[in-house]
Amino acid sequence: MAQTTTPPKAQGPGVLIVAGPTCSGKTELALDLAERFGAEIVSADSRQIYRGMPIGTAAPSARQQARVPHHLVGFLDPTERYSAARFAADALAAIVAIHARGKRALVAGGTGFYVRALCGDVATSAAYDPSLRARLAREAQLHPTAVLHAWLEARDPRRAAAIAPSDPYRILRALEIALGPRPAQDCVPASLRSVKLAYLKVALQPDPAELDARIEARTKAMLTAGFIEEAERIGAAAVAADAVGYPFALAYLAGQTTLDELRSLMIRATRRYAKRQLTWYRAEPGAWHVPSNAAFGAIASAARERLAWS
Repeated sequence: MAQTTTPPKAQGPGVLIVAGPTCSGKTELALDLAERFGAEIVSADSRQIYRGMPIGTAAPSARQQARVPHHLVGFLDPTERYSAARFAADALAAIVAIHARGKRALVAGGTGFYVRALCGDVATSAAYDPSLRARLAREAQLHPTAVLHAWLEARDPRRAAAIAPSDPYRILRALEIALGPRPAQDCVPASLRSVKLAYLKVALQPDPAELDARIEARTKAMLTAGFIEEAERIGAAAVAADAVGYPFALAYLAGQTTLDELRSLMIRATRRYAKRQLTWYRAEPGAWHVPSNAAFGAIASAARERLAWS
């Protein structure tokens, strides 16, 4: 799909969505825009939803949350499962409540599937087939994760491209959706489109060299801030423990790698994750692609013109 270089028209007032890869500057940009327009921020990050993981998930700090009210941050236990359908419902409820207070709603995050679910651009599964889930659990015991990822790639290449071959939970969940009966199992839940809320979806495009530098700097800062201790506290059994970096920290704690190796593995994995996110957003329906280093002015202007923000 060709990238959109000018903001699509929308009937305002509406919702501003700022998405993009990790380390692209979404957090500070969202804060600056929210302060400029009196908005509140709804997180669209599948790991920032969990409590007790602020370092590894780069969750907004207490200081940042004091600047601007945030929603859907740190509200789940790391052992609890979540879904895109549940996110869409929770985010829409938060947006409605924000609008009821006379405020603007700004959605910010890097989980592309969450953004699509909220916009109504993808079908999500509201229920599950126990027999299919049991079958996939057996397949996961018999085959390496890479084999399951190849299976997903054959059934749903676009979704497979956004999931790491080493991420068994997301692979199995995606296979469950891809293999489930349709339309009985799949549905389109309430979304911005279905409730006729206008939105402007922005996908940030960071400079590659700057992105690499930011990833390296963030990794070093995470290790200094106590990421290893955070990973030890979360443990390997938590649903959220498959987030980028945590498996490497647990391997380090088990004596399987050195600190230098841990740092290198985290940087490499984060770069690969960012690359997958960029690939996803290149095909994002209706997205307006904006360079990260010139985003504030362009987005602020578009929000005024396209969403009736003032």
